[in-house]
Amino acid sequence: MRTILVIGIGAGDPDQLTLQAVRALGRADVFFVLDKGPSAADLVALRRQILDQHLVPDSYRIVEAADPRRDRDPGNTAGYGVAVDDWHARRAELYERMITDEVPEDCVGAFLVWGDPSLYDSTLRILERVEARGAVAFDCEVIPGITSVQALAARHRLVLNRVGGPVTITTGRRLAEDGFPPGVDDAVVMLDAGTALRDLDDPDLHIYWGAYLGTDDELLLSGRVGDVGGSIARTRADARRRKGWIMDVYLLRRDPPPAPSP
Repeated sequence: MRTILVIGIGAGDPDQLTLQAVRALGRADVFFVLDKGPSAADLVALRRQILDQHLVPDSYRIVEAADPRRDRDPGNTAGYGVAVDDWHARRAELYERMITDEVPEDCVGAFLVWGDPSLYDSTLRILERVEARGAVAFDCEVIPGITSVQALAARHRLVLNRVGGPVTITTGRRLAEDGFPPGVDDAVVMLDAGTALRDLDDPDLHIYWGAYLGTDDELLLSGRVGDVGGSIARTRADARRRKGWIMDVYLLRRDPPPAPSP
């Protein structure tokens, strides 16, 4: 039986790999990497850097394939689910071909997932589709990784939750559509295309923002949204123009209510 490993590789720093993940790298016969085009070549290079740091260089095999394109228009609210479903279906066809062609019986293939496979990543859902198609059989093992949420908290020296309180994790799309979640004091926002923060109607929210966490290009800013929101937007836009891509995440936090008078 073939084995497919889905390995969380952290938010960008090769040192963020767990010992379990390093051992899993050593089991793989082939690593699958999706090429998102020249503007995102850094993402492939960072994966190669991770493999070179933890494996003997040139001892492993990488198979690259062009990632199917999908509609990423942040304003396409009505068609978002349809666009993602179509993208996942085409990815499933691609994964099926790669596994069938590149992973012989009793061998091991691996997907290197940014952050952790359980948080806003599609790899496991797509592999479920491949299994459901029934054309190729394999066992799937998941190795957790450090998420950008954890890396953000560490870099800003934060505890994400208040004492006894919850933390909401949401997306830029939901923040743009619904505003800051009602009844929430602490919200982590991922996958913001760059417009959600601009339209927030509460300038007194505190923000802790980070981009390219764990890499040499890491950017960190914090303060009240009304004071630093414009600076974050400009920094983000400049970084995206310079590199061609950006990965960022931020925590929005309300001030705690004043303590009651004695």
